[in-house]
Amino acid sequence: MEWIILILAVAVIGYAIYVYNMLVRNRQLVGEGWSGIDVQLKRRADLIPNMLETVKGYMAHERETLQAVTDARAAVQAAQNGSPAERGQAEGLLSGALGRLFAVAEAYPDLKANTNFIEFQTALQTVEDEIQMSRRYYNGAVRNLNIAVESFPSNLVAGTFRFEKAEYFELENEADRAVPQVKF
Repeated sequence: MEWIILILAVAVIGYAIYVYNMLVRNRQLVGEGWSGIDVQLKRRADLIPNMLETVKGYMAHERETLQAVTDARAAVQAAQNGSPAERGQAEGLLSGALGRLFAVAEAYPDLKANTNFIEFQTALQTVEDEIQMSRRYYNGAVRNLNIAVESFPSNLVAGTFRFEKAEYFELENEADRAVPQVKF
């Protein structure tokens, strides 16, 4: 009888150690995913001033559009240390402003033919694709952590060691989710 109790105690402790290590791994993957998103968002924010300088000469009377992109970029920088929800809201505003900028740029044939603008546009599209992949990775890691934190019996270990659910990185609304499309 004593052996059975000892074996059960060792099994429970072994399982608790396994679950704890799984929770730590999942939390680290969430951190890694968030770091990937952060890097891509910073790359996008760094591209915007150079692109705006290229565009300003062609779109002198489109001040409102240029100002919207500038303001949205400032909001993104202000939200850099915010939660995923705050970052998602700011990034959604920036995506929308960039979409309007590219739509207005359609009316300027010289701008569409400008090599610098084309390079910035291509680089920005590449970064948008990287952001989308990073967002998918992060949200997958968050899903795995949240499942482990909420599922029985791993929730007992998670509660004991204060593991918490992570927040998904989502954009505000469907219109902001669309990647700006630019046609040549």
